[in-house]
Order: sequence, then structure tokens, then C-alpha cells
Amino acid sequence: MTSRTGADPEHVECDVLVVGAGPTGLFAAYYAGFRGHRVAVVDSLPELGGQVTAMYPEKLILDVAGFPAVKGRDLVAGLVEQAASADPTYLLGRTALSLDHGDDGVRVGLDDGTTVSAGAVLVTAGIGRFTPRPLPAGEGWLGRGLEFFVPRFEPYADKDVVIVGGGDSAFDWAVHLEPVARSVTLVHRRGQFRAHERTVAQVRASSVRLVTEAEVVALRAAPGDPDGPLGEVELRQGEETTVLPCQAVVAALGFVADLGPIQQWGIEVDKRHVVVDPSMRTNLPRVFAAGDITEHPGKVRLIAVGFGEAATAVNNATVAIDPGAKVFPGHSSEGS
Repeated sequence: MTSRTGADPEHVECDVLVVGAGPTGLFAAYYAGFRGHRVAVVDSLPELGGQVTAMYPEKLILDVAGFPAVKGRDLVAGLVEQAASADPTYLLGRTALSLDHGDDGVRVGLDDGTTVSAGAVLVTAGIGRFTPRPLPAGEGWLGRGLEFFVPRFEPYADKDVVIVGGGDSAFDWAVHLEPVARSVTLVHRRGQFRAHERTVAQVRASSVRLVTEAEVVALRAAPGDPDGPLGEVELRQGEETTVLPCQAVVAALGFVADLGPIQQWGIEVDKRHVVVDPSMRTNLPRVFAAGDITEHPGKVRLIAVGFGEAATAVNNATVAIDPGAKVFPGHSSEGS
């Protein structure tokens, strides 16, 4: 593995440039190496693993074939180890800005001045750039008891935790924090939840307190210590207000995502997803896409689906790079 995080502007040459270092991108890097390509991977985040590393490294992932349950960080570690066989060049902490086509490839400009020449580009950028939706009552408390993600569970040990939200992240964190925290309260402004029914049932059967049709209206320090750390939250439920002891709030209210500079490439987009054909081709020559960022008939957004799309994209990109190559190279289990 060659890592060039934060290096001076330079020029990198490769056969396949992967834009996005999440699970799909890491598997794409491995598979491109299997096809004999030189690989570079660019990601705006400073670490490998994309949203899994940034948002839920301790969460158990249940929909990856061969793993009844695997922690996000362990899945990423396995993918990084697998991708190492391709000896990829990692360009982390950088954003792909521009794309230009030449006679025999593409040229991508990064935000630090680096340029990358590649035979083909594979976009695996997940949901693109993401910004957490703010908790209105939490202004001034970020990092002082309020967080948007839970990368580690240990800091919540023996604390009263309030989780705000009704989606998968809120319920997943409730499940994982319940045995660690002193108490967990999940607050949602509606009576219905967007989370998976199985997880909702798991939370209902646990010690987690569910407060519905309610909202957090204030975060405050403990009484008698106005400049101290977070000590309590105020909830409003109808006309009634309740004050709960609380040393940690997790605002799992979702996030606003956009494709960033990729949208300026002239790539066809359906809302915030890149449109691809069955070969994972976009409307741009030598530009492919795979994973959550793609849109096509029957699309299902799962990590497992992203792996298959990555292999499909790499195999078809191989023919774009070398028209004499075969789309299907044979199985990796067959040996060399």
C-alpha cells in the first residue's frame, strides 16, 4: 500500500482510479488488482472505510455474505487487507474536483493540485459528502456532551444517554449503548419509526425508554454548575415538559448529502444518485460507478450489492481500457 495523505501536489498515473474509499471502493481496488491493473484510490476523508469508519465503526453489520455479524471496523480492516494485494496508491484527505477526457483515458484534478491520469474512473462515493442535520436545541453543545455519531461506545459508560431520532442509526446506537450506559432514552417526534422492525422490537424489549411524539427543547449544565458539562435535557411532549438527567446526547437526525464536484463533470444524475446501465457505465466515456451512489432499475442499497457492482464495473472498465480483454476473467479461486 502506498499512502500519500496530505503530500505535495503531484501527478499519479494508474489504470483505474477509484473515487471513494468505503467498503465498495476498497473491494473495487482489490478486484482491479486481480485484473492486473495499477490502482489509485482518492477519498476526502482522512481514513479508509468511508462512512463506516466515520459514522459507525462499532456497529454490527448483518447483511454481508459469510458474516452473521461483523463490526464495521473489522469489515473495513478485512477489506483493507484484501485490497493490499493490489498495492493501491491511497490519496486520502483529498477531493476529486475536475474530470477531462483524453484520447486514451481520463485526467482527474484533486483539490490539492494533484492530477491523476487513469484508463478509467470508478466512482464509489456512497452518499457523497454528508453533513449531519442539527439539533436546534443543541447549539453550542457540540463536543460538550452532544455528538452526531458514535464511533466508540466506551465514552458512554455509566452515563445517562439521550438519543434523538427514529431511524436505523438511532435504534442501532440504542441497542449498542444499552448495556454500556447507565440509562438510555430514545426521543422521537413521531409515534412511528423509520428503523428496521427487527431493531425496533429489540429496543422495545430492552431497558431503553422510548419517548414518542416529543422533542428535546433544551440542553443544560447540571443545576448549580452553569458553566459545567452537560447535566440534563428538557423534553416537551404535547403541553408537558420533563427534565431528565443526561450527560450525553446523540442527535441521530440524519444528514444532508450531495455529490459535490462530481455533479459538475456532466455525469447523469437522478436526484443525488449517478445513473448507470447494467455494466455500471455512466453516460461519460470510461467513467463507471458502483455502490450506494448508483441508480438503476431495481436498485437495492446494501453493502453486499455494492461488492457485486464493483466487480461488474471493474470487469467492464477492463474492456474500456483494453478492448482485447475479456469482460469475465474467470474465478479468483481458480488460481493463476
